[in-house]
Amino acid sequence: MNILHLDNNHPLLIEQLTKAGFKNDENYTSSKEEIEQIVGAYEGIVIRSRFKIDAQFLDAATHLKFIARVGAGLESIDIPYAEKKGVKLFSAPEGNKNAVGEHALGMLLSLFNKLNVADREVKEGHWNREANRGHEIEGKTIGLIGYGNMGKAFAKKLKGFDCTVFCYDIVDGVGNKNGTQVSLETIQEMADVVSLHTPWTPLTNKMINSEFISKFKKPFWLINTARGKSVVTKDLVHALKEGKILGAGLDVLEYEKLSFESLFSSEMPTELQELLTMSNVILSPHVAGWTVESKIKLAQTIVEKILEHFS
Repeated sequence: MNILHLDNNHPLLIEQLTKAGFKNDENYTSSKEEIEQIVGAYEGIVIRSRFKIDAQFLDAATHLKFIARVGAGLESIDIPYAEKKGVKLFSAPEGNKNAVGEHALGMLLSLFNKLNVADREVKEGHWNREANRGHEIEGKTIGLIGYGNMGKAFAKKLKGFDCTVFCYDIVDGVGNKNGTQVSLETIQEMADVVSLHTPWTPLTNKMINSEFISKFKKPFWLINTARGKSVVTKDLVHALKEGKILGAGLDVLEYEKLSFESLFSSEMPTELQELLTMSNVILSPHVAGWTVESKIKLAQTIVEKILEHFS
């Protein structure tokens, strides 16, 4: 079986597939159109997010048996069309779930203890103790929206903090010892913190907007290590100004390109400019699942899934 690798990943991926008898070609620079001219020769594709795998691409891939995405989500792939053509799809949320859980916890602790502000002030020679008095996770109610691999990993990290963890998911029966499944209305009534762990779908696109925020009974902190387009930046900024959202930890932003490799390609929107100036907002460049360890785990997970089905 011939496999075309379209993104650079941990070397173990190609090494182990080669050892198992697969032929591996690498092409990390050609355009989508150029790849479409040669993809018909391959039975497998390994990609992260370099470009969208749409119907045109899938029609060109006449011998394709599988697409493996070295990451958690498959939103860059036309899933219904791929399935219609009998193409098996692999992703690897198991590979970076721990990294995402730790990153979400780090953002929450930084927000609660004002670490980004305190760090900057001390480096500037200011010793403002009372202004940097923090909050404790203990006793808080944490609402997780989405309770798959990532949500469960974050809930596991929260277990030792003596807080209440609620989870909401469109799938029934996903709650466990670390998170009690409840309705979305319960989270909106009780949550002190809301953390997103959902894929980007029509249901979650622009989900966190003014209408959604207005339904919360009390101000809350927001953590988003999921997908940027699930949060309407303009509405988030307004809620931060009004005190309806107390602070935000954002690893992802609405204006990211599909490849996740850059933030924006045109003039910076006004609401994003405002967000960047807010001291109660912590930002990171879509790296929650991007650790030294997860790079290995993601590659290993993909290898195992390919071998399970095709060896």
